[in-house]
Amino acid sequence: VQLVESGGGLVQAGGSLRLSCTASGDPFSIDRMAWYRQTPGKQRELVASISGGHTTEYVDSVKGRFTISRDYAKNTADLQMNSLKPEDTAVYYCKAIVRVVTIEATKYLEVWGQGTLVTVSP
Repeated sequence: VQLVESGGGLVQAGGSLRLSCTASGDPFSIDRMAWYRQTPGKQRELVASISGGHTTEYVDSVKGRFTISRDYAKNTADLQMNSLKPEDTAVYYCKAIVRVVTIEATKYLEVWGQGTLVTVSP
């Protein structure tokens, strides 16, 4: 599985952006997808995640503003970001937890995208 993010860019505070993460391979081998973000000098932070059953989780700072969704037909996980704030400025990364089943065992692998920059101006 490989991941490619798109949709980042520059937006004014209060605006919206939609990030998209497109995965290659079998969509049903992906157990969970998530969006993280990172700013210089800080640890990567989980922003939102979605399970195979479409159960979602959000960090408190984006609740009510961001929505994560998953489309099996397109093999994508999108992050709709509304009411953006300057503190949302970061590089956003997509992550997939891929389930690999072998005769010996079931393993779960983390796969990351290359990141896309979101800049929110005051």
